[in-house]
Amino acid sequence: MNIASFIATHVAFKSQKSFSAFIIRLATAATALSVAAMIITISFVNGFQQGVSGKVFSFWGHIRVQKYEPVKSMVAEETPLESNDTVVQVLKQIPAIKQVQPFATKTAVIDKNKEIEGVLIKGIDQTYDTVNFKPFMVEGKWLNFNDSMYSKNIVISKPIADELLIKTGDTITVYFISQGEGKSTFRKLAVSGIFKSGVEEFDKLFAIADLRLIRRINQWKPNEIGGYEIFLKDYKQIDTINDQLYDRLPDTWISKSIREIYPNIFDWLNIQDVNRNVIFIVMAVVAIINLVTCLLILVLERTRMIGVLKAVGSDDWTIQKIFLYHSTLIAGRGIIIGLFFGLGVCFLQQLTGIIKLDEAAYYVRNAPVDIVWWQVVLICLGTLVTCVLSLLLPTLFVRNIKPVKAIQFR
Repeated sequence: MNIASFIATHVAFKSQKSFSAFIIRLATAATALSVAAMIITISFVNGFQQGVSGKVFSFWGHIRVQKYEPVKSMVAEETPLESNDTVVQVLKQIPAIKQVQPFATKTAVIDKNKEIEGVLIKGIDQTYDTVNFKPFMVEGKWLNFNDSMYSKNIVISKPIADELLIKTGDTITVYFISQGEGKSTFRKLAVSGIFKSGVEEFDKLFAIADLRLIRRINQWKPNEIGGYEIFLKDYKQIDTINDQLYDRLPDTWISKSIREIYPNIFDWLNIQDVNRNVIFIVMAVVAIINLVTCLLILVLERTRMIGVLKAVGSDDWTIQKIFLYHSTLIAGRGIIIGLFFGLGVCFLQQLTGIIKLDEAAYYVRNAPVDIVWWQVVLICLGTLVTCVLSLLLPTLFVRNIKPVKAIQFR
């Protein structure tokens, strides 16, 4: 029979004095608050990073492949390259790659009732997988590619539509300017749909049209494109696949991950990890300080008991274990309460979206939550282990208690 465990359990469930009972409740509450805060923080940070990066990936894929131009921005009109079925097959043979889609971009100006707005038109073809873009569509429908020349439809963003007072079904004039010759041409296009990604860099810049229209405006060959956007099965493999493509692509081609193209967005997302770590440290310190304080008070309160146990032959380590077990029960109770409270807040947010955000600033309307269960388990176990280890030091106070003085202690 484990004497230390037996005594600790008996002491733990016995009614305490009013002051020590208050301290125990305070330590339990502090531990519960710390665990709940850590679970909520990591779930919200995971959801936020997943939600925002998912929007960027859905719009542009995970990797872009286009012609190598060292002095040119990746978010600009591309120099054409000929679509290469051999290269596409090589790309599709990489198990991690799910989809390869051609694209091209073209600078244009949208005119509606003498109101104008500059855009960068992203041209796509009928092979484009609309599943990735469907969550962004707020009105209307997708492009119609049935026309033999090029689709006469265009999909614009909601901010641009609101600014120019454009509705689905309206016909707008789109002016294209030739950078080399300085000449312009225009096309009448019908607005088939309106999208809103929530990412300001996309909504205020891009419109979606037929790739064949851009070929015609640029006088490209029928097989020329601006590049390929690549979707992966697992976005965590972006850097690995990007490095592999470096050796497989033709010499005049280059691949770049979307993180390299929009570093400001992903650097901002990475800052959330720093915020998460700061909260973890603060909450851990709060839990440890409260538990250590609680343990010291329990030791002082049980000074006579310690003296009696020493007098009947108990060694210091056995008595230390009594208080360690007792403190572990307090920490465990707080961890369980914090676990249920933290998960409850996360589930409530998932079901109701009660916590709202400014989409213009945070790219999402509702605070997203992503509960990763192994992280939740690790938080609970890590908190318990950290608390137990931190409680070893204050139990050394037991060694300084003399049996004769302790038994006389009032």
